[in-house]
Amino acid sequence: MIAARYLIVNADDFGQSPGVNRGIVEAHEQGIVTSASLMVRWPAAAEAAAYGGEHPELSLGLHVDLGEWAYRDETWVPLYEVVSLDETEAITDEITRQVAWFRRLVGKNPSHIDSHQHVHLREPVRSIVVETARRLGVPLRGCSSKIRYCGDFYGQTAEGSPLPDAISIRGLIKVILALPPGVTELGCHPGQGNDLVTMYGAERAEEVKVLRDPRVRNAIAEMGIHLCSFTSFAGRAAGSQSGAEH
Repeated sequence: MIAARYLIVNADDFGQSPGVNRGIVEAHEQGIVTSASLMVRWPAAAEAAAYGGEHPELSLGLHVDLGEWAYRDETWVPLYEVVSLDETEAITDEITRQVAWFRRLVGKNPSHIDSHQHVHLREPVRSIVVETARRLGVPLRGCSSKIRYCGDFYGQTAEGSPLPDAISIRGLIKVILALPPGVTELGCHPGQGNDLVTMYGAERAEEVKVLRDPRVRNAIAEMGIHLCSFTSFAGRAAGSQSGAEH
């Protein structure tokens, strides 16, 4: 008997700009996005949170935002920094602030936690966010024993070079075909318009097209994969927060 496969398609950066919001909404309503991670510090966060309140089937998590960096001239340079990533007390205070901000905007705790540019996978941020997720009883990306994370649907290399095949219809279906049994979170970054200064710009609109393409949804159905959200697994998916990356 083949074990069941469940897929959470999570859109990062919800609330970062009106254009990002439009892309995520389109990819949810017309595509396969089932969940989103909210960036509470940005002006469009209230709009995103309001949409989530009206569409409870879209689970909302916290996208911890401590800064953004771009790879230029063979080095990483900050586009903005919220706190220094080596100041434990400042990081703790900022994460506490963002959790409280999320509660004010959404009216409840996040269904999951992750972070902008995966900063939570490096210390000392990691230990702080692991403890936050444990306290809230929610899964933390890359640290949950019940949910595997897949970041293969991304249109750039680690250094920011274009990788268009990764966000093509064929590329996404290939990723889905390879999903193992159990629950997998697939990260994505849909968006519309050009209202955001970011190292990941033009790729966002392409992601929207692919995520809403009926061939992708048909492939998911044909493979017997169940689309779901983090809320669907609130009780059983949180599991224990471990130190291992997935």
